[in-house]
Amino acid sequence: LLVNFDCSALWLKQPRWIVDAFNVDPLYLKHDQQGSAPDYRHWQIPLGRRFRALKLWFVLRLFGVENLQKYIRKHIALAHLFEKLCSSDERFEIFGEVTMGLVCFRLKGDNEINEALLRRINGRGKIHLVPSKIGDVYFLRLAVCSRYTEDS
Repeated sequence: LLVNFDCSALWLKQPRWIVDAFNVDPLYLKHDQQGSAPDYRHWQIPLGRRFRALKLWFVLRLFGVENLQKYIRKHIALAHLFEKLCSSDERFEIFGEVTMGLVCFRLKGDNEINEALLRRINGRGKIHLVPSKIGDVYFLRLAVCSRYTEDS
């Protein structure tokens, strides 16, 4: 979301799950207003870090919700375009569902050719792909996340 360092947005299907996982509720932090609003101290591990959300607040103020929605939708569309390009090339396969701006793909064949492809792409320095492995299947991850990413 255009905050390039030290801040991340998190979409949650069930916010209760993260609250239950990180709940920090010692007696000295209890107060009379508990339950009247989301208590964001339960949404992360540390309680004593600097205020990173200010960066995101400035981005929201500068761009507005509508422009951020356009930005996100553009990245999702670019990810689906890349998915379509991979699917139309018989040498590639999509590995898993395309989510937001993330496309997991691989060359059909063994893991070694995918490792070589990763070295070749990352070695050029134009884009950066991140590898992953599930079971014995090695695949590449393309994340559309730069504000300069365009369809060429």
